[in-house]
Amino acid sequence: MATVMEPSAPEAGSADVRGRVAELAAIRALALSGPSEQATKAQHAKGKLTARERIGLLLDAGSFQEVGQLRRHRATGFGLEAKKPYTDGVITGWGTVGGRTVFLYAHDFRIFGGALGEAHAAKIHKIMDMAIAAGAPLVSLNDGAGARIQEGVSALAGYGGIFQRNARASGVIPQISVMLGPCAGGAAYSPALTDFVFMVRDTSQMFITGPDVVKAVTGEEITQNGLGGADVHAETSGVAHFAYDDEETCIAEVCYLISMLPSNNRVTPPLARSGDPAGRRSHTLLDLVPADGNRPYDMHKVIEELVDDGDYLEIHERWARNIVCALARLDGQVVGVVANQPQSLAGVLNIEASEKAARFVQMCDAFNIPIVTLLDVPGFLPGVEQEHGGIIRHGAKLLYAYCNATVPRISLILRKAYGGAYIVMDSQSIGADVTYAWPTNEIAVMGAEGAANVIFRKQIAAAKDPQAMRARMVKEYKAELMHPYYAAERGLVDDVIDPTQTREVLVRALAMLRGKHADLPSRKHGNPPQ
Repeated sequence: MATVMEPSAPEAGSADVRGRVAELAAIRALALSGPSEQATKAQHAKGKLTARERIGLLLDAGSFQEVGQLRRHRATGFGLEAKKPYTDGVITGWGTVGGRTVFLYAHDFRIFGGALGEAHAAKIHKIMDMAIAAGAPLVSLNDGAGARIQEGVSALAGYGGIFQRNARASGVIPQISVMLGPCAGGAAYSPALTDFVFMVRDTSQMFITGPDVVKAVTGEEITQNGLGGADVHAETSGVAHFAYDDEETCIAEVCYLISMLPSNNRVTPPLARSGDPAGRRSHTLLDLVPADGNRPYDMHKVIEELVDDGDYLEIHERWARNIVCALARLDGQVVGVVANQPQSLAGVLNIEASEKAARFVQMCDAFNIPIVTLLDVPGFLPGVEQEHGGIIRHGAKLLYAYCNATVPRISLILRKAYGGAYIVMDSQSIGADVTYAWPTNEIAVMGAEGAANVIFRKQIAAAKDPQAMRARMVKEYKAELMHPYYAAERGLVDDVIDPTQTREVLVRALAMLRGKHADLPSRKHGNPPQ
C-alpha cells in the first residue's frame, strides 16, 4: 500500500475574494494530484490506471462533476489523525456517457489502498442516493483493500449502507460494477448485488476469504487469480459477466453496455437506427440450421443474421455456454435474446444455463427490454449430479422469470422443443405474446426414438425384427405427432414462417407490442425458487 502523506495546510489567504479563490484553487490542485507522484508510479507499475484516469476513459470529455472532493476523515488513533488526505480515497460524482447522465464512484488505491472508512462510505452513500433520485445508472470503479481496519466497526457499517442501497436500487436503475483491483471479504457482496460485473485479467480478484485463509483452514494452496481472478469468475463461478485483458477495453465495453440500457425502470432503452433494412431477408439461415436435429450448429451465427448489422453484446459469454444471452437491436430497438446453443451440450438446459437465463430475463423485464427467445432445446440435462444439485429448483428459476415478465415476449422455435424445457423456454402456455416456428420445428413431449420405445415397447419386444419395428414406430410417431404443423394446427404456435423472413417477422411483432401493458397481481413481492 502506498504511503499517504498528510496534505500541507494552505497558507492563510487574503481576506479578499481573490485570495480565497486562490486558496481554493490550491486545495483543489492538491486533491486532484493525489498523495504523491511515487504513489501514482506504483499504481502504473502494477499495470493499473489511477481513479481519475479511469473516470476520464468512462465519461464524455469535460462532463465530470465531482462531489465531496474536499471530504476528509475524522478518525483518530493508529496515526490516522496525521493522515487526512482530500477525497478520503474515493472519487464520487456524475457526468455523461454518450450524452446521458451517469453517476459513479471510483476507489483511489493510492490513498489508504482504497480502503473504506466512515467518510469514504458516506460519500458513496450520497452518490448512490443521488443516482436513485435522479434515475440514472450507477457505475462503481472498484479498486480497494476492503474495510479500513483502523476505523473498526464504523467501516463495516459503511458496507452495510452500500448493500442496503444496492438492494433498493435493484431493478430501478442499472448498476454496473467494474473490478479493477482486489475486492475481498464483505466488500465482494456489493458487486454481487449489482446488475453487471466487469473484470480485468491479472489485476482484479474477488473472493470472500483469500489464499492465506484457504490454506490455513483447508490446506489447499492457490494463487489469488486461481482463487478469484477474472477467468475464474467469467468461466467457472459465473460471478463476472465480462472479462477483458486491459482496463481501456473494459471501460470501453462498459460504455457500450450503457448505450443498450435505459436510464431507469420508467423509460425504455434509447433507439439507435441503423442502415440495416427491417425487411432484410436472409437466405443464409436456410443453410445455417440443419434439418437433422442431431447435427449441431452455432446459434451465434443465427443471431448475427437476425439483429441489426449483426452486432450484439453477449452476457456471460464464457459461463453456461449451452445457452446464449445477449443484448442486441432489431430495427433500432434494444431486445434481449435468449437462445439455446446446440454447439454446447446439444443446447440442453442444466443448472447453470437455467440460472444464467433466469437472471437475464429478470434484468430485461426490470428495464423494459423486450425478450426474443430462440428455441432448439432437447430437454433438461439428465444425471445424478444434476438431480442432486437441484435442477428442479434451478430450472424453476427460469420458469418463474418468464412467467413473471411483463415486457413484450416473442418466441421462435427453430428445431427441437422437447418436454418441460420447451414449456420453460417461454412457450405460449406460460405467456409468450407471439410464438413462431420454422418448418424444421419438432415440438413434442420427447424425441421420437424415446417416445416410440415407451409407447410401443411391447410391439417392439414381440416383433421378429425389433430394430425394423422400432424404426417403423419412430416414423409413425413422427408422422402423427411431430410434423411441422402439428403445434400450429392446435394453436400452440401462431404461425410457421419462412426462415428467410424471420427478421421482418420479429420487427413487425415488436412494433405491434410496443404499447403492451400488463399488470401483475397486487403483492409485496413474489417468492421465487432459490
